[in-house]
Amino acid sequence: MKKKIIASVKKPKEQKATKKHFSGKKKSSQRKISDTEETTGPKSIRLNKFIADAGICSRREADKLIEGGNIRINDKEVTELGTKVNPGDKVVYNGEILKSEKLRYILLNKPKGFITTSDDPQNRRTVMNLVEKACKERIYSVGRLDRNTTGLLLFTNDGDLTTKLTHPKYGVRKLYHVELDKPLSKNDLLKVLEGIELEDGKIKPDKLEWVTDEENKKHIGIELHSGKNRIVRRIFEHIGYEVIRLDRVIFAGLTKKDLPRGKWRFLEEKEINILKML
Repeated sequence: MKKKIIASVKKPKEQKATKKHFSGKKKSSQRKISDTEETTGPKSIRLNKFIADAGICSRREADKLIEGGNIRINDKEVTELGTKVNPGDKVVYNGEILKSEKLRYILLNKPKGFITTSDDPQNRRTVMNLVEKACKERIYSVGRLDRNTTGLLLFTNDGDLTTKLTHPKYGVRKLYHVELDKPLSKNDLLKVLEGIELEDGKIKPDKLEWVTDEENKKHIGIELHSGKNRIVRRIFEHIGYEVIRLDRVIFAGLTKKDLPRGKWRFLEEKEINILKML
């Protein structure tokens, strides 16, 4: 019998279009200026944005690199925030010349047996092996899935978006399908819903319920926004259950629809825009 997980995922509010957005002499003039700028070639941009676009880190983290004297422009150390990078400038970090890259957003349906890291000294299979031919830009995973966890994993070189999707204050939700070694009792389900105290603090899922049409109660849907390491496995281990299978089926509103296990795809523009609105 086909298993389904029922969960409500918060959707971003759609912005209502107004007459102001579509008409007006001032708007037309601004558009002409924008078009002119695009045809005259690249312009100077703030250094922290240049660093973020190069896939090094977020703009906020780039500010720390700048203040710490870790960035050089045209062989001169730069420590002033707000510094601009002009076309042709040579920006160097850790001896490497940085280049502003096209931003990439790639969604992978991770299979079991791959670790989430860019390099492994033990030469084990990594998720980077699965997306290495996706683009020429240097990308990295947004968060982690442990070796035996399957499901959605996002890759990008957008440092600002990565910070937003991984920082707890933004409350990005994830939905997991869990298979346990034994049926989850109602008392234990309620106990988890009320919140349990783990070694690194209290954790309370946003939603927890048995998979519909499942008689033995071993299959669970759990929705939460915490990004703590192995959090789902630790929740159930804490109350005496072993996780047999763990699959992330929704991440920040993205789903596995039409994405087979082990395959990847580029995000559509509308999906990228929604992520940036979270």
